[in-house]
Amino acid sequence: MRLEKCWFCSSTVYPGHGIQFVRNDAKIFRFCRSKCHKNFKMKRNPRKVKWTKAYRRLHGKDMTQDSTFEFERRRNRPERYDRNVTEMTLKAIKKIDKIRVDREVRHHKMRMKGKKAFEQQAAIKELENSIDLVKAPVALQQDSQFTLAKIKVKVSQSQPEGERMEE
Repeated sequence: MRLEKCWFCSSTVYPGHGIQFVRNDAKIFRFCRSKCHKNFKMKRNPRKVKWTKAYRRLHGKDMTQDSTFEFERRRNRPERYDRNVTEMTLKAIKKIDKIRVDREVRHHKMRMKGKKAFEQQAAIKELENSIDLVKAPVALQQDSQFTLAKIKVKVSQSQPEGERMEE
């Protein structure tokens, strides 16, 4: 069973699924669903569409360079069946999959490293802005730490009745 890759979003296309488009120069494009096919027909660049694998790799959201990706590449040469080689390959696939998952977790942690401090600062700022929702208004008036400094504003003299503008 041959699993193809979608030309637009790089997801897996299983046999009997998706759409195949053959250009006049005999170049074959495979799409996993009509969404990818329509975007291709609209001449959209997969690197600029946020939900594609190309965008995620280009903008550092997914890992790009990893030796475990070499095993995922498509190979066109059929190989002769050997029970020992097959057994070793299946064991290696499990190990490689575990390594890949660990590296993805590490990559995600590195991406989210500064996010926790940023979220804490945003939470502190929100708390300062809406402290009245957390503490009762009476407690705020009694505690001088939570009251805001009063601002004095000069008010101009009121104009006599005859000079006022009417609406």
